[in-house]
Amino acid sequence: AIHMPWAAIGRVQTELGTRCTGFLISPTIVETAAHCLWLAPTHRFVQAQSVHFLLAYQAGCYAAHARVLRFLIPTGYTARNTQTAGLDRATLILDHPIAAPGTVLPFSAAQTHLKPGTPVMLGGYEQNQPDTITADLHCQFLGTTQDQTGHTLLAHSCAGTHGSSGAPLLYATQQGWQVIGIQVMAKRTGAGGLAAPLATTGPTP
Repeated sequence: AIHMPWAAIGRVQTELGTRCTGFLISPTIVETAAHCLWLAPTHRFVQAQSVHFLLAYQAGCYAAHARVLRFLIPTGYTARNTQTAGLDRATLILDHPIAAPGTVLPFSAAQTHLKPGTPVMLGGYEQNQPDTITADLHCQFLGTTQDQTGHTLLAHSCAGTHGSSGAPLLYATQQGWQVIGIQVMAKRTGAGGLAAPLATTGPTP
């Protein structure tokens, strides 16, 4: 059996072939990166019905499958550039519950209280190994920064390539793993990246 937190992570894929990582925050709700659903050639988001979620996907097998009924993207997010990367998240509503309530990842709104240096980990479907979850278990939260429109981003030292977009940035609490953010950008050189917080934080005045 796959253990938590990996049992709550899966692959988000569209019928057009784009693939990202996503994770359950309830038996019917998946979080991922909004840019995964953006079609650059047509300048629009994909149709919700063409998006699928494959829970605990591993080399062609998966624990459960659901289609997406609809998805929500934060107001103000623009996929054409990275100026609004702090809003780069999508909430996918599945067509049926696909997991037990214990197989979901709780999220913490307390990411701003985390101290730089706090151990975190990131696991998702990397571009170079798209059929299995790859995880960096030994990385750190580096602190908060802001996108060009003033929305919070969480900096971390975890390795993650293109396909890991939408993966949960996790940290350990006494109650178990909690999500603090969604991987949205990997550094072009070296390990590290930026995650959009799961809890909405507007521009700071």
